[in-house]
Amino acid sequence: MKNIICLSALALTLAATGCHDNRKAKNYNDKTLVDDEGAAFIKQATEAGNTEIKAANVAQAKSQNPRVISFAKMMIADHMKAGEELSKIANKKYVNTPSGPNQEHQMKIDSVSKLSGAAFDKAYMQMMVMDHEKVVQLFSDSRNNTSAAIDNFIKENLPKMQMHLDSAKAINSLLK
Repeated sequence: MKNIICLSALALTLAATGCHDNRKAKNYNDKTLVDDEGAAFIKQATEAGNTEIKAANVAQAKSQNPRVISFAKMMIADHMKAGEELSKIANKKYVNTPSGPNQEHQMKIDSVSKLSGAAFDKAYMQMMVMDHEKVVQLFSDSRNNTSAAIDNFIKENLPKMQMHLDSAKAINSLLK
């Protein structure tokens, strides 16, 4: 009888300690605290922000156009701030995020960075228009997310992303 009680107590202890910690669930079972749509948004928005920052760093180094340089500085400041906010959400929700641009975006950055002068400025700003159209769409499609933290992030940052798109279009239209 003592053996049955001891074995039952051991089984209960093992069962109880194995299920408590969400971090353990994350580390061992790849569980997150958001649905698939929320995790996908975090990953895509992080990757897009990483791309904007990397491309803007290239633009700051290569462009001679004050408007393009000013736009690039705004991209770095705004996307770094948004990236920090999104990183905090990702950490709290146990979502792994990319550390840089994906292969497609890296190829675009590499292609644009081979250009110089007005050709660079035009290609960079066209890239910014296309990328921000996609980002605005991503943010718009992900509104009313099941995660309040993600939904608040979207509501706070969507107007900035729309402003980036409008600025990129305006600058692009002035370039020859």
